[in-house]
Amino acid sequence: MEVFFDVCPAKIIAITGSDGKTTTTTLIYKMLTEQGYKCWLGGNIGTPLLSDVENISVTDKVILELSSFQLHSMRSSPNIAVITNLSPNHLDVHKSMEEYITAKENIFAYQDKTDKLVLNYDNEITRELCQKSNAPVTMFSRTSNIKTGVYLKNEQIFVCEDDKEIEVLNINDILLPGVHNVENYMAAIAAVWGLVEVKAIRNIAKNFGGVQHRIEFVREVNDVKYYNDSIASSPTRARAGLYSFDKKVIMIAGGYDKNIPFDDLGNDIVKRVKLLVLMGKTLPKIKKAVEEADGYSENNPPIITADSLKDAVIKATKLAKSGDIIILSPACASFDMFKNFEERGNQFKQIVMELGL
Repeated sequence: MEVFFDVCPAKIIAITGSDGKTTTTTLIYKMLTEQGYKCWLGGNIGTPLLSDVENISVTDKVILELSSFQLHSMRSSPNIAVITNLSPNHLDVHKSMEEYITAKENIFAYQDKTDKLVLNYDNEITRELCQKSNAPVTMFSRTSNIKTGVYLKNEQIFVCEDDKEIEVLNINDILLPGVHNVENYMAAIAAVWGLVEVKAIRNIAKNFGGVQHRIEFVREVNDVKYYNDSIASSPTRARAGLYSFDKKVIMIAGGYDKNIPFDDLGNDIVKRVKLLVLMGKTLPKIKKAVEEADGYSENNPPIITADSLKDAVIKATKLAKSGDIIILSPACASFDMFKNFEERGNQFKQIVMELGL
């Protein structure tokens, strides 16, 4: 990746974060493409771009999703850097939360005054990173009206610059469900502002149905809807999925242990889940977090266990009632049972498509 940064002739926009980076990366790519730019999508998403560098021109735009592993040893930064949020993640690989944050900071560590850094004002960790930036910082916030940046007010996303408030997007026009996707849109708008017209942003919002494995609607069977959120490989991402619906859901969770606490997730499961189906290595840890959560009482919610993903889907289906939502939202990585989250999500979709056959 560092070699690519050295030889790429085009402007680079790079996105990282604990959650939402793939959707935000895709939104930025689609907005720029809608505006008419020739764009290249790569990094932790899409295909490696180093072999295509001879075909990339100086007027193109390169959009990269970067993980903490890719950033860990980086000594270059993009022209526009975006950090969606930061929360405990990958602590099975990084020695500490501090090391994880330090790796993420490399996305802007080598920027200068001609560059741009986009940060989440609502996330305590990212909000404080602005003090370390050499580049101008644009904040986005879903909860506060910030003086300069992107914010939400009365269901409208605004950009404020030079004391001028510009109405950009009504969140009811966003096809993707969930407040976390409102944040993803604000991060993307902050990144492309000045490059993309409002019309292009609104067109994407009304037509973009989402990336695979991210609260992806799979099928409705006997008035029960199934959603694939296999990308939810952390507790914070799974919590976002639970709040994407206006009713309690049946949740299938569990997987590989990344040494991340599940305490907060346990509280949200009690509030937002009507039936919890657990599987994988983290089954005991998630079960304990739920049973020790505020407001939990026996069978509120009921917790059942499964030996496999297929077993989990079958058990959830048998207990589901008309109007229910079943969501695969593991809150964990997939490596105990699958090669990656894509394989896990694809198997879930295949199992659901075979129901009743």
